[in-house]
Amino acid sequence: MQKDTGLFITVEGIEGVGKSTNIEWIKQCLEARNIQCIVTREPGGTLLAEKIRQLLLEVQEEPVTELSELLLVFAARAQHVERLIKPTLSQGQWVICDRFTDATYAYQGGGRGIHRSTIAELELLVQGQLKPDLTIILDLDPAIGLARAQQRASLDRFEQEEIAFFEKVRKAYLEIAAAEPERCVIIDASQNLDVVKSNILLALQQRVFNGE
Repeated sequence: MQKDTGLFITVEGIEGVGKSTNIEWIKQCLEARNIQCIVTREPGGTLLAEKIRQLLLEVQEEPVTELSELLLVFAARAQHVERLIKPTLSQGQWVICDRFTDATYAYQGGGRGIHRSTIAELELLVQGQLKPDLTIILDLDPAIGLARAQQRASLDRFEQEEIAFFEKVRKAYLEIAAAEPERCVIIDASQNLDVVKSNILLALQQRVFNGE
């Protein structure tokens, strides 16, 4: 995969799949090949976008409507794309992002039931033609993922959802992967961490390292 700009890699999955650990592994794989990269996240990535992230994740006294949630997600993304992602890629650096627009189709689309066309309109408005070059979807049974998440600190607003919500989110992720196999790779996150890392490295070798 050859580009004049840096490559854009996203890592997706429900709670508890091990995104943070495996993103660090991807960063190590890139740096071992002298590839300059940054790690960022969504929602977030810039000072303003991180403030919006806090609004989205905090448990609110006032119920958050599905549309308000969707618009907040894209408000954060608009700032993130213009202030961080695009400038970094244009400088030739690679970007590794903890979730991106696939998460919106999965959580707000699959989980909340917002129509795909509504999300697609905002995606085009905010991103234009920007899409990830490679998306790694860490797949896991929601029951296992939520059990892992509950071992961490207090649960955020999304983590407090019922398991049925995450089953719909997982289903949406798998549908995205099936629709875009040239971009998406599914990794079984229920396996031993060393196996997961090996599978991620294999995906990188096949998709972005030209087989090396």
